[in-house]
Amino acid sequence: MADLIELLQEANIIGRGGAEFPAHRKWRAVRDAPGTPKYVICNVSEREPGVFKDYHILARHPEKVIAGMTLAMKTVGAAEGIINLNVDYEKKFKKALDKLLAKAKEDGFTLRLFEEAPGYIGGEESALLNAMEGKRCEPRLKPPFPTDAGLRGKPTLIHNVETLYDIACVADGSYDNRRFYSVSGAVPNIGVYRLPCVLTVRDVLTETQNLPAAPYFVQAGGGAGGVVLNADQAATERVRGTGAIIVHLTNEDPRALLLDWLRFFQRESCGKCTPCREGTYQLLRMVEDNDEIPWDRMQPILDVLERTSFCALGRSVPVPVLTYYKNVYSKR
Repeated sequence: MADLIELLQEANIIGRGGAEFPAHRKWRAVRDAPGTPKYVICNVSEREPGVFKDYHILARHPEKVIAGMTLAMKTVGAAEGIINLNVDYEKKFKKALDKLLAKAKEDGFTLRLFEEAPGYIGGEESALLNAMEGKRCEPRLKPPFPTDAGLRGKPTLIHNVETLYDIACVADGSYDNRRFYSVSGAVPNIGVYRLPCVLTVRDVLTETQNLPAAPYFVQAGGGAGGVVLNADQAATERVRGTGAIIVHLTNEDPRALLLDWLRFFQRESCGKCTPCREGTYQLLRMVEDNDEIPWDRMQPILDVLERTSFCALGRSVPVPVLTYYKNVYSKR
């Protein structure tokens, strides 16, 4: 078989956890980085609303995920593989995964589970590394990146479940340029679907018989930090990020929608940086304390969050709020 890293590059395998970073670049960086031991981590935090494809994959194809991990370990020279499993998923999947890890051990691979308390910030790779080292689960300053100095300061390759699934498919020749989409919200057929990567949001809704008859808009790429698109934009924009599509009807209460987003971000902020810690709190109070949405007063705080937040959680807050205002609310 050709070099697996080259095959990943040819297949254009990118991270499916949201960042969409090319997998082959991560693999080369870890393989070529000095220092041992090296690690491979599968991050199963998946705590964002409307994102449940990793659950679907673990329930139906756990052997593919483990195959992706062992292939990665062999290719980059990792001594240990670790599956970060949030507590909610641990209750469901631990027994099945333990059997697969035992089989991998018979084949010469050292893999284990790390059980993470539920939390959105655990999806940020450096925050996860801190949690694994027994530290506060909050992001680290980058650089250095995990590929150079990850777990215990050693080169570390971190992927999410779907990325490892795709890697296993590339290795066995079954990859067909498809991805998993989570579809939820005001639709009749909530679920996870594997469809071509090139589809627009509307294509996915049509293919899954979820296209609303009533006026609608969507949040695409994630149920908290995803971009909000109106129906016209949904007909031209592809689904990116985590592959989530949440459908809303246009008559939905704008204030209730904002409160859902802001309560999530305020609850999940790790508190490390002032812009995110205080900004999410102040935005939530503004909407809670006013019958009308105070858009003008919110704008300066959203600007600060976007420009100065320490990690992607804080920088994500303005995305749904501002795209909802621009693409949906202002056109009412």
